[in-house]
Amino acid sequence: MAASKQLKVTLVRSPHRRIASHKACVSGLGLRRMHHTVVVEDTPCNRGMINKVSYMLSVEEV
Repeated sequence: MAASKQLKVTLVRSPHRRIASHKACVSGLGLRRMHHTVVVEDTPCNRGMINKVSYMLSVEEV
């Protein structure tokens, strides 16, 4: 079984005073506060959320 790709996602801009759907994407990715980093699987669902709020995130491949 091949290991799935993973992405390291860091919140670099505050979701405060943003559109509700953008806040939902940030929390859906598991990010809780500024400079918080999570590792998520590289799936189409996660890619969509990352693309929607890309202006608030820093993304690296693991």
